[in-house]
Amino acid sequence: MDKMDLWKKAVNLRKQLGEDATSPIDIFSLTFSIPCLSIVYYPMGEHLSGMCIKDGKHSVIAINSSMTLGRQRFSLAHEFYHFFYDKEPFTTVCAKAIGEGKEIEQEADQFASYFLMPPDALSDLIAQKKEKEWKRLLLKDIVSIEQYFQISRQALLHRLVEEQELTMQEADSMRQNVTASAVSLGYQDTLYRPMPKEKQYGTYGYYIQQADRVMELGLISDGKYEELLLEAFRDDLVYGEEREGGEVID
Repeated sequence: MDKMDLWKKAVNLRKQLGEDATSPIDIFSLTFSIPCLSIVYYPMGEHLSGMCIKDGKHSVIAINSSMTLGRQRFSLAHEFYHFFYDKEPFTTVCAKAIGEGKEIEQEADQFASYFLMPPDALSDLIAQKKEKEWKRLLLKDIVSIEQYFQISRQALLHRLVEEQELTMQEADSMRQNVTASAVSLGYQDTLYRPMPKEKQYGTYGYYIQQADRVMELGLISDGKYEELLLEAFRDDLVYGEEREGGEVID
């Protein structure tokens, strides 16, 4: 694995998508700037994190919405590697375990880590934490770092062990009671939770745009348009979505 090349790819893609080289990013919002890409959220069970299908023009990235928000962000970055750098056409199905499997999957995991946690930014943050403590990272530092980059605990620990910032024994002691460790430090638990069940099914991006386009052009009937949306789990666009208290304009 050429980690320097993966680092360069991560930095270049951030710039290509309009981001700087070091700041935390909203990876979900970035997907809407990528042409011809549809994003599907679907609960895939305990063993899969996501998949990517690319046929040359129209592509789909599916994310396991039953996993935590932090892990979904990592999974999406992993699929970005397949989408932008794998040869096409292709279909990839990605397992939950990080840093395991075929070499291409390990490369995608490493890329995802660099994309969400740029090495320079992570190193600077670690140095700041160590200056204030015992020259070792403590649990509160781990929580602070994962909150800053909005990354899952497992992805962060894997990276820190790899870079010898933590021993495996230290990392293992931090894998338990993840949500409680963050809440006890005053953080919200959003990063450590999956999407609400009513939000775990949905399609966004190119598919919805194309459905709207063919409808506007009169190429399909109202009934077919609604059928396309329902097949994409977008009942909200067909039946409307009731919002408690109505829309807030601020």
